[in-house]
Amino acid sequence: MIEMTLAQVAQAAEGYLTTRGHENVRARAVVRDNREVTPGAIFAAIKGARVDGAKFAGPALQAGAAAVLTTDPECATASGADPRRLIVVEDVPAALGKLARENLRLARAANPQLRVVAVTGSVGKTTTKDLLARILVSRGEVVAPPGSLNNEIGLPLTVLRVDENTATLVAEMGADRIGNISYLCSIAPPDVAVVLAVARAHLGVFGGIENVARAKSELVSNLRPGGTAVLNCDDPRVATMASLAPGKVWRFSAAGNSEADFVAENVRLDENDRAHFRLRGPAGYGSQDVKLGLVGAHQVSNALAAAAGAYALGLAGEEIAAGLAAPAASPHRMDVQWRSGGKYLVIDDSYNANPDSMRAGIAALGRIGTGRRKIAVLGAMLELGEASAAEHRALAAPLAAAGVDYLLTVGAETTPLAESARTHGITVVEAANASGAQAELAGMLRAGDAVLLKGSHSSGVWQIANSFAEDSASGSNENNAAGAGQASDSAVTSSKERERC
Repeated sequence: MIEMTLAQVAQAAEGYLTTRGHENVRARAVVRDNREVTPGAIFAAIKGARVDGAKFAGPALQAGAAAVLTTDPECATASGADPRRLIVVEDVPAALGKLARENLRLARAANPQLRVVAVTGSVGKTTTKDLLARILVSRGEVVAPPGSLNNEIGLPLTVLRVDENTATLVAEMGADRIGNISYLCSIAPPDVAVVLAVARAHLGVFGGIENVARAKSELVSNLRPGGTAVLNCDDPRVATMASLAPGKVWRFSAAGNSEADFVAENVRLDENDRAHFRLRGPAGYGSQDVKLGLVGAHQVSNALAAAAGAYALGLAGEEIAAGLAAPAASPHRMDVQWRSGGKYLVIDDSYNANPDSMRAGIAALGRIGTGRRKIAVLGAMLELGEASAAEHRALAAPLAAAGVDYLLTVGAETTPLAESARTHGITVVEAANASGAQAELAGMLRAGDAVLLKGSHSSGVWQIANSFAEDSASGSNENNAAGAGQASDSAVTSSKERERC
């Protein structure tokens, strides 16, 4: 964060200090978890569904916070907070957005070479964001969100990590309704907009896939003047967004589309289901051999998107190929490891799910699990509206095609899937929730099994993944996944933090 006085913070956030005396105290960071407070940080006391963060204002100040951003000064004062260090606003998430917007403006003024790359799409956002962040270190210091901080709270908190030394901000932008991405772009207008795919996610909220496409197109229409759009020409709904771009358009294709500028040729999967291919770019780019550090054939498209986005900022093909070879950084996304002392081969893709990503995960289980018993632990795909039952039933055929031996379903919404899978000859066990599924799985597992863990975040399947990580002898620590105990009571989920596609 660009250092500001409390008076400047209050002005940018359109709030006010309750009393005079600390206007010139300097702030240099913003956090929403009182456990993460460092000296000079602003504590954003977000009011959640169960607990008001203002109740933790006093402990945050005692830990060294410069001030507290709150809507409830009485509650904050009752917690032991010094009233002279309270910045009162009408809405904390909205205030974070305003403060982040000002921080980015100051950072751009201090460093005219600072660029913003934003990624959206129904699938692949976080993986592509991670790839871009790894590649773009060649430009200098990169700020990117851990996990999927892609909403009205997560994006501002990411932007507030930008300072005068930042060369590139890689932002992830999600939506569950029209207008979400336009708002996020008003905070961090992108120089490069990457749109991956329009898939059947949150259909119950959007009211149809055309509205999903409209929401995603907001990223392109909100590019800065002369900005570059990076579009998936394998998806017709994404390809048509080219007409909205104010400047250059780079197209990518994992299917060999002749209109694409970035294409993967001679794609093959190794024994670990990692893709090897020849990346061919536009004139002046050349081509490179790429060995992805990611699991699954579907990752080729994400890699091409990252390559095009990095090229738009001037990186060379060799730098891009090297970055693509690195493994993914975010947990619970196609993480394939031997767990529990090497007893079970676990495919952890449990952060979220929609019909397309479910099929990709099931296909990966089929390939990686060749010669092993294959177990799929699947939670619900949420917010599909009237299409929910049909979309869940439709997963039975790919499960059968992948040779899945056992299906363990999690939650009542998966009942149509369980019923359909039985008609395909798959042994099915149904569990009411994640804890019940974990107990069922424990009695089902045998050494050498291959296990897929997949479901919408709210299904809790990630909790089962964490139990494997805790038992693993590999030393891998996966307990920092979003939602896996990261947030204290002062950082409970707010109504603005629904799952985003």
